[in-house]
Amino acid sequence: MKGIVFDIKEFALNDGNGIRTTIFMKGCPLRCIWCHNPEGLSPQKQLFVKKKGCLNCGLCKKPCEHEDCKAFGRCLHVCPCNLISIAGVEWESDALAAKLLKQKDVFNALNGGVTISGGEPLMQWEFTAEILKALKGNIHTTIETCGFASTKAFETVINLCDFVFMDIKLFDRELHKKYTGVENDIILKNARILMESGIPHTFRIPLIPGITDTAENLGAISEFVGEEKVELLPYNNLAGAKYESVGLQFTDKIELQDKNNAVLQHFKNATLRK
Repeated sequence: MKGIVFDIKEFALNDGNGIRTTIFMKGCPLRCIWCHNPEGLSPQKQLFVKKKGCLNCGLCKKPCEHEDCKAFGRCLHVCPCNLISIAGVEWESDALAAKLLKQKDVFNALNGGVTISGGEPLMQWEFTAEILKALKGNIHTTIETCGFASTKAFETVINLCDFVFMDIKLFDRELHKKYTGVENDIILKNARILMESGIPHTFRIPLIPGITDTAENLGAISEFVGEEKVELLPYNNLAGAKYESVGLQFTDKIELQDKNNAVLQHFKNATLRK
């Protein structure tokens, strides 16, 4: 089975226990205004052009006969600064699994494993499931998901994982739609499924100033998850850095607030369980 991956990060330290390899799947059903991986939004391969260092020589825009360039309307190989690439590589699930299995001894020695992230890996859930099946029992596996997927896709994938990270960004339905582009009914339903599954997991809340870090939102999520483990993720103030490279515009108007915000500290230290 084929799938599209936009990055493979080895020796990752923040995507689960130990030293890990993180697979970033292409495509996401959400459009969070703070997203810092715009190359993961589209499920298709796309042109990625770094702007910094460009000589404006125009060589890349001249006609070429390379087969792999024709779909993108410019030459991918001629840039003297090597600033042009394609975001998205097609993999066969068995080939990717075989690559990861070669690292089995390293993962086991360092208490690590494989994390499948995105984008949103459940947009390619059958491909993701095939990889997890091949790794099961050999390598510790983790998934990072927003939970916006059918019950079938969600249950199939989490039941193949050793650990699950799941985002709950906003509890209010309308605010969720305003800031992510979709309502959160499916997400909360899948969160309940995860809580009842017995599968080790942690819920994550990205702390977006003035949007997700409010007393109302953190309090509502805290009440919903109860004693479940929660991790608070700091806002990445470089979120917009890559948008121009994939032909998108970063429209986020987030204003950073004081890191010692009293409301945030209250919920970080007391209300939300670690």
